[in-house]
Amino acid sequence: MKLFSASVFAAIIASHYASATAHIRAPNVKPRRTNSLLTAPPQQPPLPSAQQAASASSSAGLNLTDIQGDILIGMKKNKELFFFFSITDAATFKAKLGSDILELITSTNQLLAVATQPITAVNVAFSSTGLKALGITDDLKDPVFEAGMLSNAVSDLSDPGTGNWVPGFVGTSVHGVFLLASDTIDNVNTELANIQTILNGSITEIHRLQGEARPGDQQGHEHFGFMDGISNPAVDGFTPPAEIRPGQALIPPGIMLLGEANDTFQNDRPPWAKDGSFLVFRQMQQRAPEFNKFLQDHALNMPNMTSEQGADLLGARIVGRWKSDAPIDLTPLVDDPVLAADNQRNNNFDFSDATNQTRCPFSAHIRKANPRGDLGGINKFPNQHIIRAGIPYGPEVTDAEKASNSSSTDPSLERGLAFVAYQSNIQNGFVFLQKNWVDNTNFFRPGTGVDPLIGTNSRNSGTDAPNTPRVVSGLDPNNATSTIEIGIDFVVSRGGEYFFSPSLSAIRTVLSV
Repeated sequence: MKLFSASVFAAIIASHYASATAHIRAPNVKPRRTNSLLTAPPQQPPLPSAQQAASASSSAGLNLTDIQGDILIGMKKNKELFFFFSITDAATFKAKLGSDILELITSTNQLLAVATQPITAVNVAFSSTGLKALGITDDLKDPVFEAGMLSNAVSDLSDPGTGNWVPGFVGTSVHGVFLLASDTIDNVNTELANIQTILNGSITEIHRLQGEARPGDQQGHEHFGFMDGISNPAVDGFTPPAEIRPGQALIPPGIMLLGEANDTFQNDRPPWAKDGSFLVFRQMQQRAPEFNKFLQDHALNMPNMTSEQGADLLGARIVGRWKSDAPIDLTPLVDDPVLAADNQRNNNFDFSDATNQTRCPFSAHIRKANPRGDLGGINKFPNQHIIRAGIPYGPEVTDAEKASNSSSTDPSLERGLAFVAYQSNIQNGFVFLQKNWVDNTNFFRPGTGVDPLIGTNSRNSGTDAPNTPRVVSGLDPNNATSTIEIGIDFVVSRGGEYFFSPSLSAIRTVLSV
């Protein structure tokens, strides 16, 4: 009898083993990083280390391995893609969500150490109609989320109608959004292709928006040229007490996370919603050439200042900070880049000595959106805090746009801010800020006017026409009672939606079954 050779016998055994174990999915060993995918502008409050966050979360009972990574991290991304989709095959989507997508979702804990960061971080969130498409009908106790952004865009957000909205946001077809962040767009696109392959035709793309930190020394700045994310609050149970910066609000975790301490409806939410957060997304086009032209045309006339310096001063008074990020409440007439770079000082102010507007106008953007001492101090209105986690999108202003002082109509040249904000109650958070402070002409004082940077006057004037003139007071330090009429919207709403960003355990036990 002819005997098998050892090599043939080994091959037969290997083939049999492979067949017998074909149903067992090999562990997904993901390549890891040697450099962080997050940015770290020195002006912004630093993130805690993984060890610091573990200690803080242990004392507060937070599970950072169960909370999606974008919620508490804030504006720290280099490249980020927002991929909006509609679910066309719920059964397949749910099956793949649990079996394959879940292991791609990046937790807060993973993002805090380079060694545990993936090549591309992935988060996912669902609209109210998206949850219904998955068969989830539980009441999350947020009627604003339930109704969707289209329902209150005009009444609460002062959008001048939806004529400028991205078509995909007009309606209820957006069921969810994938957020993919990395340090290169190639990495982001590779992971998106992987997700689309996994989901096997169970979703349809509605819209996508590629965000990217601005280049060089503009990293962390939005397209008007100002640093963003400085005043994000510290969260108890995430930020170690020693790392809370002077002037930074400290809020209970339930202001951001459902089911945690100080959540307005802590005992009324479905248990599976715990440690999720409501995500507000707004695509906000920024008309940077027009903004710069307005500053030039209305440059403040100050002693020993050039016209260019007067324009810079007007911009600083509109925003409440210089482009370096130095707050005008601390340095009202001259920029101070050294102060701006010092995160122990650049947020340590409360408007308490600015009652006559010589230092900071009542209408300044950062005062409208975060009134600090005007309402008794940064910790006196915890329910109105949000964590902003957006990123600029679109190219830098072109030479042709600079020459014409107008934004191009070429869609590929649109630029702006992919605005993202997290909170546990949209009405108390984002909507309250926009309706009661930003677009309220009588906040903080009667006759203040709307926020001159992002505010619109359509709701106040009873019209849905864009570029409705708005009158703002206090911008001239020589005459605080004088007014300036702004006849153009510097920021144009391109629409958006409200989403719920669930915990990883909720995805595992509820959304995918």
